[in-house]
Amino acid sequence: MSESDQSLVYPNDEHNRQLVANVHPSNWVNPESAARYNLVVIGAGTAGLITAVVAASLGAKVALIEKHLMGGDCLNVGCVPSKGMIRAARAWVDLRKASEFGLHIPPGVTYDFGAVMTRMRKLRARISQNDSAHRYAKLGVDVYIGSGRFLGTDMIQVNGSAGDRILRFVKAAVCTGARASEPPIPGLQEAGYLTNETVFSLTQLPQRIGVIGAGPIGCELAQAFARFGSQVSLIEATHGIMPNEDRDAAEIVEQQMRRDGVQLLCCGKDVRVEKTPDGKRLTVDSHSQQYDVTVDEILVGAGRTPNVEGIGLEAAGVDYDKNGIKVNARLQTTNPKIYAAGDICSRYKFTHAADAMAQIVIQNALFPHPLGLGYANVETLNMPWCTFTEPEIAHVGMYEKDAKEKGIELETYTYKLDEVDRAILDGEDEGFARVHIKKGTDKILGATIVAARAGDMISELSVAMKAGGAKTIAGTIHPYPTQAEVNKKVVNMWRKAHFTPSTKNVLMKVFAWMRR
Repeated sequence: MSESDQSLVYPNDEHNRQLVANVHPSNWVNPESAARYNLVVIGAGTAGLITAVVAASLGAKVALIEKHLMGGDCLNVGCVPSKGMIRAARAWVDLRKASEFGLHIPPGVTYDFGAVMTRMRKLRARISQNDSAHRYAKLGVDVYIGSGRFLGTDMIQVNGSAGDRILRFVKAAVCTGARASEPPIPGLQEAGYLTNETVFSLTQLPQRIGVIGAGPIGCELAQAFARFGSQVSLIEATHGIMPNEDRDAAEIVEQQMRRDGVQLLCCGKDVRVEKTPDGKRLTVDSHSQQYDVTVDEILVGAGRTPNVEGIGLEAAGVDYDKNGIKVNARLQTTNPKIYAAGDICSRYKFTHAADAMAQIVIQNALFPHPLGLGYANVETLNMPWCTFTEPEIAHVGMYEKDAKEKGIELETYTYKLDEVDRAILDGEDEGFARVHIKKGTDKILGATIVAARAGDMISELSVAMKAGGAKTIAGTIHPYPTQAEVNKKVVNMWRKAHFTPSTKNVLMKVFAWMRR
């Protein structure tokens, strides 16, 4: 394995050895290449794995190439390890808050950060079986461990440990993903820093940590570290946190993060880093005040850079820029034989987005439509997402500002969790559900939920947007008591708003007539 791969699986314990045995087996022998493949996929993250395995299950001859770790960011350095760490941090907070529920915990109870990370690595290794090279080979995919590079418009060379292979294809898919961006901060490179690709190799808790970027990655991990007791300074260039989210929702999360001990330095300017004998010195101007903070570690979560280098896109006739590979609505590149999916070409940097895009690639690459009629279209995707802070923020569809830009009139309704019985009983009543409904219809155009389990709750609104409307949710029985009742309560606000006084007057006359 390369040095970069080894850094992702530190420490060398039994769990990481199992992970590597699954997703980058050292004894792997690349197969002899077929004369021609229906589909060759470069990159075995979520987009590549789904594209390859579904195509193979349909009977296509498929090759899958991965030079690092199968499973990509999600398994190795993203969703899986971060949620394992976040869950442990929440357990520790629940224990500290036990007295609020009438529970008395003996003094002196503590935690072991090393054990927290060991648990994470153990569960990651267990989950990695789903993305293993051996499993995909058994499912009919020719798995190649090595670097893939286009030699022409229909040919890829794989450099593997047992020699090179030349793969010819009818169609190909580029799913090489993205990596953490390095912001141009003076002194950052010299001082050294962590990203999501290295932070999960920690075995000891940093007592002081600076987090640069208050997007989803920065907020999730800043809160988790603070809950374990780190002194966390969170630096964000814009005002507040999660600048792309509903402001009211982000404000609720921001206040909780402050209560957890996170120091937010927003509107940060002139950020500089200097390595000193006492640690890594961060200086930043925030709201016209200069802050000078020394930390043990710096975590950078400020954007993603697409992995377009070194794969021969020029030789393949595939155009790209700083935002990634250029694709049309079918996810087809400038070479009509080659498609792309996932973070390499999408503004949605989510595992579930990569999954959905993989399905589109399969339909359009393997089942082309005459004249392009009836093709699967990425522009029609109804994309929900969630940031797993506490509380969580989940969103789907439009925000109010989006509708205003498009000239669409909305009716917006908000229902607070402090009026939902289950939220009150759980002590999780800070938050709300908000829906945006197209005026004059029951069509839901967007929704935001900020709640303890917002990521689970947003799915009902996503389904209603795709296959129903506000009336569908209003007419659906919800079990009591659940937090998801807030979805019905918020659309009932829309229903009540459309029960006008004139309608009531008519009904009163009808009921009076019935009493005669």
